[in-house]
Amino acid sequence: MSSITITNDNFESEVLQSPVPVLIDFWAPWCGPCKMISPMVDQIAGEYSGKLKVGKVNVDEETAIAEQHGIVSIPTLVLYKDGALAGQKTGAAPKNDIISLFKNLL
Repeated sequence: MSSITITNDNFESEVLQSPVPVLIDFWAPWCGPCKMISPMVDQIAGEYSGKLKVGKVNVDEETAIAEQHGIVSIPTLVLYKDGALAGQKTGAAPKNDIISLFKNLL
């Protein structure tokens, strides 16, 4: 399974009502560090399919979601579990650091 695009229209159904934890990648097409971690985030989506949902929010297109989460720097990874914020990490990070953000919630 690959990552899904999170929008204002599907945020509640895909994130808040998800039966599994959700890792959200806040990114933009012009962001170099975002491009660096994107392949790792996509790998994680495949490796943890069924246990973790991975979504991406383009901050240029979904400004309301970015503002609600106080996103001021990208990339920012946000973790939700049971409809509640469960973790956050800002900046490019190695794959192991990204996994450590959610591993204990699976």
